[in-house]
Amino acid sequence: MKKLQLLFVPIVLAILLAGCGEEDVNKGIETSMSEDIPAFDYTNQDNEDFGSSDLEGKWWIADFIFTNCTSVCLPMTSNMAVLQEKLEEEDIDAELVSFSVDPDYDTPEVLKDYSEQYDADLANWNFVTGYDFQTIKELSIKSFRSLVQEPEDGDDQVTHGTSFFLVNPEGELIKNYSGLDEKVMDDIVADLKLTE
Repeated sequence: MKKLQLLFVPIVLAILLAGCGEEDVNKGIETSMSEDIPAFDYTNQDNEDFGSSDLEGKWWIADFIFTNCTSVCLPMTSNMAVLQEKLEEEDIDAELVSFSVDPDYDTPEVLKDYSEQYDADLANWNFVTGYDFQTIKELSIKSFRSLVQEPEDGDDQVTHGTSFFLVNPEGELIKNYSGLDEKVMDDIVADLKLTE
């Protein structure tokens, strides 16, 4: 009987340690998603290569916007700017990534102009393009579980989700938040404080 108990001890310890290791990665953040973000290599507002390798080992928040948007992108980008200010005030090290869902129109130059309208600090906020529409549609739907749909005929407005997404340093999407509610930016800051 004693030998049998001794056999169970390492198994129980292994299970407990595996559970602790997983919690360690997310630092106690209450997760609502679990999706691995595939490797990507695109272009940012400075016409420089920007991809998942630039985000390795870092916490980052992503959203999907486009510069010609006449509705939800305006408060979303304003809220991302508010979030950036709050992160700076709290001295929290995190990256912000805004993927364009209208890559044909949103060239690096257009995205650069757009970023300036929001006083974005490009040291940790990248506006991303450099792919075709199908690529960003698939990334948004398959990896971020967020709708992206082509404009109706005669329209230039892309339908897309309005969430902000928190990705951990291992490239796993762990939580989504409303990108339309400025008060929610405090929730993101509170979660990221747990990672410090």
